[in-house]
Amino acid sequence: MSRPASPHRVEELPLPTDRLGTRRSLTVHRFGTPGARPKVYVQAALHADETPGLLVAHHLIRRLRGLDIPGEIIVVPMANPTGIAQIVEGVHIGRYALDGAGNFNRDFPDLIDGAAERLKGRIGADGKANVAAVREALRATLDALPPPKGEVPALRRALLGMAFDADIVLDLHCDLEAVPHLYAGDALWPDLADLTALLGVKAVLLSADSGGKPFDEACSVPWWTLAERFAADGPIPPACVATTVELRGKADVDDDRAAADAEALIGMLIRRGAVTGSVPGPLPDLPPLLCEATPLSGLARVVAPVSGVIAFHRAVGDRVEAGDPIADIVDPTAADPDNARTTLVAPGGGIVMARNNLRFASRGELVASIAGPAPLATGEHGLLFD
Repeated sequence: MSRPASPHRVEELPLPTDRLGTRRSLTVHRFGTPGARPKVYVQAALHADETPGLLVAHHLIRRLRGLDIPGEIIVVPMANPTGIAQIVEGVHIGRYALDGAGNFNRDFPDLIDGAAERLKGRIGADGKANVAAVREALRATLDALPPPKGEVPALRRALLGMAFDADIVLDLHCDLEAVPHLYAGDALWPDLADLTALLGVKAVLLSADSGGKPFDEACSVPWWTLAERFAADGPIPPACVATTVELRGKADVDDDRAAADAEALIGMLIRRGAVTGSVPGPLPDLPPLLCEATPLSGLARVVAPVSGVIAFHRAVGDRVEAGDPIADIVDPTAADPDNARTTLVAPGGGIVMARNNLRFASRGELVASIAGPAPLATGEHGLLFD
């Protein structure tokens, strides 16, 4: 006999704003029992102009309303009410804060040093006890931070405050044009193979710390960093499985795909005991993996050395080898049209994971990203192209 569906509560979390007469809040859907395990946190559209996750969150909430949640699941379907309102002459600018606070998915609070100070003398041979101690230290460090200065830092603090102690954190994003792909920590592979298979992911990019303090790493990096610092005292397992889920491209928004993506997330949660009672009998086999994980440092960024029209030779999902042409940058104003093209080639082999959704590039603009198996020189942009 199946258990009844878990309670579903909807909260409005007020956020401070910097301008008189404005109001902002986060809509938070809560399922299950607060404080129970496993705890799952899902958010969408931290980059507010990345729409696919909004529709996936809608379908996910609809599915969760009918299920039994033994622990706690939190879904924030629109994680950036500040960015969602940034419309300039009809153009949505949702990646960067117009007040100068930068990329919305950077500069989340770093809790590592504060937690390490509080953990001195508290780590021992019991891994489960260590996990509880780390979560307590992270909470105390977060609570002790000075008040955020500004609307965007306050938003970052609010989001991290709901997610930092979760067992699973799924941050739903998208690229410009792309195949489904994930960003995660080295320590979380192959643990994320189930989500990779269920979503049909075609690239998994791993790093211990990509730099810039994005949201998923603010939740996950403390675990292996603290494990290294306290290795002589006892084990600290990577107790927060946090990943950035890139749901294809900005225009890939429709009910069929969103419902299938939500079902894939439900499948992962069933397998991990976060959802029960929705599938009779044994779990079906996972679909085959479509990729192996590769280092984030192996992601080649193909950048336009000149400005012009982008004429692509390769689509997202194509496999390429070093030297293969990816695109031409065409200068239609050239005096000699036979010498108007600059051909961009793949610096190494791999899959064309993403490409620009516009067809005109400024000099220095990202044209395409190729996920390859071998580390490359970091380049001027570091591991993340901001």
